[in-house]
Amino acid sequence: MLWLIPFFVVLAVLFYYKAVKPLSYWKDRGVPHKKALPLIGNSATLIHKGKSFSEYVEDLYNEFPNDRYYGIHQFSKPGLYVRDLDLIKSITVKDFDHFGDHNNFTVGNVDSFMNKNLVNLKGQTWRDMRATLSPSFTSSKMKTMFLLFSECAQQFVEYFEKKKENVINVEMKDIFTRFTNDAIASTAFGFKCDSLKDQTNEFYTMGKKATNFGGARLLLMFVIGLFPPLQKVIKLDIFPQSVSTFFRRVIKETIESRENGELVRHDMIHLLLEARKGKVIRDEPETADIDFAAVEESKIHHGKSRKLELTDDDITAQAFIFFFGGFETSATLLSFLSYELAVNPEVQEKLQAEIDETLNECDGSLIYNALQTMKYMDMVVSETLRKWPPGFQLDRCCVKDYLVEPVKPHEKAFIIQKGDVVLIPTIGIHRDPHHFENPNKFDPERFNDENKTKIKPYSYLPFGSGPRNCIGK
Repeated sequence: MLWLIPFFVVLAVLFYYKAVKPLSYWKDRGVPHKKALPLIGNSATLIHKGKSFSEYVEDLYNEFPNDRYYGIHQFSKPGLYVRDLDLIKSITVKDFDHFGDHNNFTVGNVDSFMNKNLVNLKGQTWRDMRATLSPSFTSSKMKTMFLLFSECAQQFVEYFEKKKENVINVEMKDIFTRFTNDAIASTAFGFKCDSLKDQTNEFYTMGKKATNFGGARLLLMFVIGLFPPLQKVIKLDIFPQSVSTFFRRVIKETIESRENGELVRHDMIHLLLEARKGKVIRDEPETADIDFAAVEESKIHHGKSRKLELTDDDITAQAFIFFFGGFETSATLLSFLSYELAVNPEVQEKLQAEIDETLNECDGSLIYNALQTMKYMDMVVSETLRKWPPGFQLDRCCVKDYLVEPVKPHEKAFIIQKGDVVLIPTIGIHRDPHHFENPNKFDPERFNDENKTKIKPYSYLPFGSGPRNCIGK
């Protein structure tokens, strides 16, 4: 049995170097940090489901009120939260070349959907793809797609009108995911469906499968987050095989019909197919709101753009990430908006009055230009995004060492090293009374013409910040 002694010694040494020593990462650099446990780091609350992820992020933010940044451990991997607005500006805009990538969950070429989409692309490949996709989101393209959204909205309303009931009980998240499913399927995929009428249509079913990260799947993702090389060994795809197969089939059929001249729609797939042919689609320049956007889209892409060699898989990955990014987040936003209107009847009444007035001016049929004049609607949506941001946390991956100089007396200089993950606690910033007075109150007037100019730059980040902000902003 003496052989067990060296075995346990080796095991203890491995445990120390792999599970204990990494926890001193931030302490060694003089960075304020939350005490972590071996192996699970600061993730115990999430594992036990004691809090939602957004609550976890907000509570962490509030634990360090006097610090510009603070360290945590996602399992054994260090992460740096940044809460100072000036430092956020430096990381996301001014020194963007140091933080040009997102933190990828997947490794290698295990999951092409994740590795090839706009969110996870890196370096020049990302710049080229962003430049290719950006024309899809200019105002003129939105105006063209508005008719498709309108048809989906009308279909949504008519479903409930046909019931001819004074009171209809619904689960808001459910009906809104069905609406966002139909809208994105139409505008991004050219796919017509009615998810309220046909509750189990394939497009909706696959969307639910793609966005369900519960149970064993979530646990397995946590384990892979701790040991990324495992993904190559077990060949785990983030999305079920049935989801990948379905979307590849839909895109393949769409591409074939368009290349055969059976269908022409000026949407994202059209732009990608044109890019594959070597054609460049240009549109009018967009000017973003200087208070809330870090940079204008037209100034994002540094360096010479290269021609993209787009495969069907590349096109599928881009189309899918738009579906994945809008399906759940937009439905969540609409659900919170509905909740706030229910508990703030004075806001609901004022918004209803604006809607009625606008529809009267349009003879009952909303048009794109009229929608742009609905200031109170914009204020209500903006305030919902402040209080309940679907993107409650942002991330950046350091691509080359970055020196953080001390500003406060208790700080010392330290280097964010290449490969380190930087996190921005959007929900904490949005609910900080130093940035938004009485932050727990739902107050659309924060975004009226007078007040919105007083909002501090980089304190309102519902779509992120800098060149890697959300393209759907």
